Amino acid sequence: MEEITVPVKRLPGHDDLPLPRYMTPKAAGMDLCAAIKSELILNPGERAMIPTGIALALPDGCEAQLRPRSGLAWKEGVTLLNSPGTIDPDYRGEVAVILINHGSKPFPIKRGDRIAQLVVSSVCRVSWQERETLDETVRGGGGFGHTK
Repeated sequence: MEEITVPVKRLPGHDDLPLPRYMTPKAAGMDLCAAIKSELILNPGERAMIPTGIALALPDGCEAQLRPRSGLAWKEGVTLLNSPGTIDPDYRGEVAVILINHGSKPFPIKRGDRIAQLVVSSVCRVSWQERETLDETVRGGGGFGHTK
C-alpha cells in the first residue's frame, strides 16, 4: 500500500480535536471530527455545513473525497449531501462536511463526533480525443438496469 505525506493545519481553536485517523489497520478512509463550538441538533430533513477544524495541502495528482460514515447512514439516516465531496490539491480552506438528516428523529452533533470519512487517492488528467465512432463492446450502450 502506497503511503504519502500530506501537510495538515489545525485551525485556531481546534487543538483539542484529533487529526483525521484510520480506525482500523486496513481502513481506506480516515474519520473526520466535528469542530463545532456547541451541540447542534440536525432535525429530519435539515442540512448543515459542519467544520472540521483542519485545512490540507494535498500533493498534485491527488484528491481527497469526503464520504458518509456507514454507521450514521444506517442507524440514524444521516449522510453527506454531496457525496462524495471532492477536495482538490489547490484548495487551502477549511475542510467542511455537508450533513443531511434523512432519518425520522433529530440527530445531535457534538464537538469531536466522528461525522464523515476522508479518502485520499491518486487522480489522472484527461485529454479528450474526439472521434466519430467508438470501439464496440459486448455491453454496448446498455445502461441503468440493463443486466438481469
